[in-house]
Amino acid sequence: MTKPRIYSMSFASVYALYIAKAQKKGRTRTEVDEIIRWLTGYTQEGLGAQLEKKSSFVDFFADAPRLNPAQSLITGVICGVRVEDIEEPTMQKIRYLDKLIDELAKGKAMEKILRN
Repeated sequence: MTKPRIYSMSFASVYALYIAKAQKKGRTRTEVDEIIRWLTGYTQEGLGAQLEKKSSFVDFFADAPRLNPAQSLITGVICGVRVEDIEEPTMQKIRYLDKLIDELAKGKAMEKILRN
């Protein structure tokens, strides 16, 4: 079975789309970065390094310092699929991040997005 194309895509290329989506809805790059750091455990410098070296999504999540244990609280539908039902771990992490960025773009408060 072939791997989904998103696995080999550079995280930096999709990151730019996350920023554009958030800014189009009046949100900020700082908020997008905060969400990514919350989910992955990267520092701002670590996130910048991953963007600079254009890591693939697989490598981005494999190198993540500490995935947030509260990620299991992320529920809902993205691309017609319930994120909590995705069995492949890398795809689930990608969809978790997509879901969080969607919530940001829809105007949800950061406290709720970060499951505080």
